[in-house]
Amino acid sequence: MSAAAGPHGPRLPPPYRLLALDSVASTMDEARRLAEEGAEEGTLVWAREQRGGRGRLGRNWYSPRGNLYFTLILRPDCPAIEAAQISFLAAVALGEAIGTVSPPVEVTYKWPNDVLLQGSKVAGILLESRAASEERLAYLLLGCGVNVAHFPQDPELKATSMHFEGVPKSVTPEELLEAFSRHFLSRVSRWVEDGFEPIRRAWLRHAAGLGEEILVRLPHEVLKGRFRDLDQEGYLLLEMADGEERRISSGEVFLTERKHAAGDR
Repeated sequence: MSAAAGPHGPRLPPPYRLLALDSVASTMDEARRLAEEGAEEGTLVWAREQRGGRGRLGRNWYSPRGNLYFTLILRPDCPAIEAAQISFLAAVALGEAIGTVSPPVEVTYKWPNDVLLQGSKVAGILLESRAASEERLAYLLLGCGVNVAHFPQDPELKATSMHFEGVPKSVTPEELLEAFSRHFLSRVSRWVEDGFEPIRRAWLRHAAGLGEEILVRLPHEVLKGRFRDLDQEGYLLLEMADGEERRISSGEVFLTERKHAAGDR
């Protein structure tokens, strides 16, 4: 871990406790260490670059300078199954933050944890946790990576960046994190008061592939069907060709192919 970033780091609202780093192996690993040591809820680890960032399923996460990488420590007072809803809450807050700092762009959400810009992946959200008991969590780590200036050139990843899609190059990772922190606080407050339904509705309004035929890759099979809905627990409801409905708790979704110009402007 390198020294903390200088005075020009993001300014976050008081509930957050910012740890600003220039370079780190992984914000998720650093946040986990802090959480195990008893760091308070709201501790946010932000780095200008990651040397070993990762996404879902242990995949590498492209992490050069110019993009946004952070992990937030949470200690939600709710059953573990409800805490999983925070992934959708964070996606909505990030979409709102992108809308705050940029001209109108098409932000959509791909189940379970991706944010798309103009149909290509611009951000990923990762939840990790440790249980305190069968029902409760000791802590929940909310990790997020956003391609602000750069994105991986592998066409298989179907990625993009905010700047590539027309967001002004003056928009910085610090500015985006400040916007996210405000929207996330607002969404968390409403979630605590009103439950998952307002988040579910907001997510569904911009859900990628809703009502369309998609593929869902599970550990031992690949399903093809129509993305019918998101249920009250965040499960994907998939309508099969024979009319059967499958309730999917986790998996990888593949949408209808979209052409996207490769390159990094």
